[in-house]
Amino acid sequence: MTLYNLKGRSLTCLTEYSPDEIRAIIETGLDLKRRYYAGEKVIPVLKGRSIAMIFEKPSTRTRVSFEVAATQLGARALYLNWRDLQLGRGETIADTARVLSRYVDGIVARVKEHSKIEELARYADVPVINALSDLSHPCQALGDYMTIFEKLGRLKGVTLVFVGDGSDNVLHSLLVAGAKLGVNIRIASPPQLRPDERILASARQAAAESGASIEFYEDPYEAVKGADVIYTDVWVSMGQEEQREAKIRLLRPYQVNEKLMEHAGSKAVFMHCLPAHRGEEVTDEVMDGERSLVWDQAENRLHIQKAILALLLR
Repeated sequence: MTLYNLKGRSLTCLTEYSPDEIRAIIETGLDLKRRYYAGEKVIPVLKGRSIAMIFEKPSTRTRVSFEVAATQLGARALYLNWRDLQLGRGETIADTARVLSRYVDGIVARVKEHSKIEELARYADVPVINALSDLSHPCQALGDYMTIFEKLGRLKGVTLVFVGDGSDNVLHSLLVAGAKLGVNIRIASPPQLRPDERILASARQAAAESGASIEFYEDPYEAVKGADVIYTDVWVSMGQEEQREAKIRLLRPYQVNEKLMEHAGSKAVFMHCLPAHRGEEVTDEVMDGERSLVWDQAENRLHIQKAILALLLR
């Protein structure tokens, strides 16, 4: 396994990573997956290391995949619920970061506000990895592009259409990484739901350098024509429950169903970061259909997170 020079870096947002660095993480994930299926289920490059995992929000895939990834690299992951730490009683993020830096070799954090990730990284002396914030989900996007490369054999020139909430945190990371990798991104969304302007500006600059395109559509059927990948996420994220009815009404025309997939063409594949609200943003027929990559996506979270940990914490 080639270990690129990312030692000691934090991963808070993919805006901070170059195209070559993003490709290096994906290539390492693919290599680790090949070795896993060749029988090397444990590659102890982090033997004796400890990783603090701070979770302010609940999780299935992120928590389990990071814990298993750490184990398969020889490290120990410590799950720390936000409410069980002194953070839940008012200790500052800065003080927590300083203390944990004396105990562990890295911090993985899943938080509500992105500012908390930034503060952890500012005061920690060890790498901080964003396991989800309201602004971005870099680990998800890296695993997704690993999956697309694995299935399609390329990234540059691929057309990915995100259908649904244009302000989605997963979309933000797909947008930034995709623009850097030469992926053409189309966003099919109501005009009221737009990406964060900082993220969009960064993605447009990267797209100008890579030759990728970023386009917006109100009509999802127009957006998906000729697409390689159709991607969606839940319409109502954790913490947005009070907006549920309004968002469902607004986004109902953006459901990914068999009719929409037919408009995309016979070669288009479907992706969803999970968990899915079946019957809302996607139908059972699409989720469980032959063109669905959702289970491969979920598995690849394990392998891409092994790559992230190995490259940043070695």
